Amino acid sequence: MIKQNTSIQHVYGAQHPPFDPLLHANLMKAGNKAPSTTTPGKPKKATTFQEFESITSDAWDVGDDDDELLAMAAKNLNIEVVMETANKVIENHSKLQERRQQQMDKMSEPDEKDRQEAHEEEEEEPDEEDEREEGADMTTDLSFSSETFPISDNRMVKSHSEAPVGSHKEVGVEQAVLHRQQSLPHRPTIPLVARMADQNTSGTPAMTQREASRLDKFRQVLAGPNTDLEELRKLSWSGIPRQVRPITWKLLSGYLPANAERRASTLQRKRQEYFGFIEQYYDSRNDEHHQDTYRQIHIDIPRTNPLIPLFQQASWQEIFERILFIWAIRHPASGYVQGINDLVTPFFVVYVFEYFEEEVENFNVSSLQEEVLRNIEADSFWCMSKLLDGIQDNYTFAQPGIQRKVKALEELVSRIDETVHRHMQQYEVEYLQFAFRWMNNLLMRELPLRCTIRLWDTYQAEPEGFSHFHLYVCAAFLVRWRKEILEEKDFQGLMILLQNLPTMHWGNEEVSVLLAEAYRLKFAFADAPNHYKR
Repeated sequence: MIKQNTSIQHVYGAQHPPFDPLLHANLMKAGNKAPSTTTPGKPKKATTFQEFESITSDAWDVGDDDDELLAMAAKNLNIEVVMETANKVIENHSKLQERRQQQMDKMSEPDEKDRQEAHEEEEEEPDEEDEREEGADMTTDLSFSSETFPISDNRMVKSHSEAPVGSHKEVGVEQAVLHRQQSLPHRPTIPLVARMADQNTSGTPAMTQREASRLDKFRQVLAGPNTDLEELRKLSWSGIPRQVRPITWKLLSGYLPANAERRASTLQRKRQEYFGFIEQYYDSRNDEHHQDTYRQIHIDIPRTNPLIPLFQQASWQEIFERILFIWAIRHPASGYVQGINDLVTPFFVVYVFEYFEEEVENFNVSSLQEEVLRNIEADSFWCMSKLLDGIQDNYTFAQPGIQRKVKALEELVSRIDETVHRHMQQYEVEYLQFAFRWMNNLLMRELPLRCTIRLWDTYQAEPEGFSHFHLYVCAAFLVRWRKEILEEKDFQGLMILLQNLPTMHWGNEEVSVLLAEAYRLKFAFADAPNHYKR
């Protein structure tokens, strides 16, 4: 029997105590009153933070953008126009999927003669037909077992591991997970970290005429003596071309000034400042005061992106240890918390591609010149710091920022899809049990790295993207799995689904639809919070 609350007793981040309902109530007094999520007469159980020790499936990819979304983000539109435009993006995506399905169905339909011959052959040679079917099944199993199924094994909540080994329930759970993964539509195999000359999951060319045109627009904006940051944000909302992503991220994060003449001196000063911190503080990592922090970082680093050889190299791990340790001791209010290690990865990958354009999955980091590596390290540190400045209350004592955001997510979902909300209430699934990781890791454990990077293009272009817009992305992400959620009829099945959502084959199409839905939710609710208050 799965214990719904007591089985999830670990703190995500060793520095923080278990969840305190009284503290949570005090934190919520200043905000909107949350709707009741308990049945009458039944006291609500206290929930603790969950320790997530799950494998991350990471990859990197760039692809097409949505002109409608770009236009939508570029203008201050009223809510009717915004919702109409977002609906158009989603409708176009649905029609495209229908056309593809019709083409696949048409290609798979044999003519009458072929069907007759196949029927006769089946009658004459049943054993051979059985062998073909068995071979097809093996092919299907292999195509998923190499990428998706290991993730399902390793992303289980603790409660799953408590089931007796070999029990009927465990076998049933594994079969359900495998069935869910195998029921996905066939998509081309995508490397864990795609090459620079990559293609999106639809198999479209890496550089279309429209993409070339957008790249020219970016270069024109970036070429001026003073970059128009507002115009750059408008262009970036629908995705940033890989060739200009490093410089664009540095500008949008506030790391680099808009004035082109000041950039070189700013980079030199900030890089020197970072390595000054290294000289001043890094030797103290083994001191009694800091050794616990360093030990936790040292343990967590190998867990970051364990499926990608690039991130298991000693030189890469040393870089991340320095970045995280220096950040932790410069921010004593929070210190290091598990999950922050994930947030360095997108910056590091993007800035590596500034110097290297081939396949990165097995790339040897130490082959880069020492000065280049130092530049990537310093730039990653400062941009990660800029990101965390806006969400630091996610990582301070008792992580109040995450608690507020999870409660806001619950309120929002109860308004936009009451059926899903009540379904989770019925089986006593609390949002904190799955959405904590969504907020703590900014969905990095739920999406391939290629999708995270595309998502962060928009987050950096959107005002308060990481701290505010992310809430609406999480709401759209949850409702995206409405059908799968409603099919699960017990606590265990829901928790396994919500911690193993099948996104390995996601690409830019799926992220664009997710962002369109999130944008629509933001305009419907952000400026009218009473709309999602009961």
